[in-house]
Amino acid sequence: MSNSNKKLIIFDMDGTLVDSSITIVNAINYVRKKLNLPPLDRELILTKVNDPELNPALFFYETEEFDEKQEAWFSEYYTDNHAKELQLYDDIKELLEELKERGYKLAVATNAYRGSTLESLSHLNIVDYFSSIACYDDVGRGKPAPDMLEKNLKDTNCKSSEALFIGDSERDLMAANSLKIDYIMINWGFSDYDDAIHSVDKLKEKILEY
Repeated sequence: MSNSNKKLIIFDMDGTLVDSSITIVNAINYVRKKLNLPPLDRELILTKVNDPELNPALFFYETEEFDEKQEAWFSEYYTDNHAKELQLYDDIKELLEELKERGYKLAVATNAYRGSTLESLSHLNIVDYFSSIACYDDVGRGKPAPDMLEKNLKDTNCKSSEALFIGDSERDLMAANSLKIDYIMINWGFSDYDDAIHSVDKLKEKILEY
């Protein structure tokens, strides 16, 4: 085990572990088509998908909140297409393997639904690395609320001070701050922050500094 006081490394999924940009864009536009709405531009979707000020149901589907039909259509597209559209970011699997070897517990906190999350992580052969997986439909509120991180801590019997959260958005940062969990921002995903970590190698160095 590292000399770090950190025992638990929590990862956001989309845009951090998994390049799901094609699937997310296509799934949202698939639902919009079912609702007789015109498609949205790829870059607009990826810019807005992590905006903490946004009501995503209103922005993407012109309804006040997500309903069961929208969720079913999104999941339908995801299930039918994730195998050909999803991929891990370069060097992510090697990072997870090294962290496990060093004795860290690993977890996922994602605003995706549990079904599509397990499909994604299983297809990419990394689901077994994680001691806790917290999804949108597991908890009362999605990020930026801290509910998912609270589930990760409870599942792994860790304290906030023993955890480190890695993500690519303001939503992730806000969730971490709510529980006083140390946070690392990366920017190879859907966001672009000048002072964020730019490579998996640099991320590993940063994790091991704690």
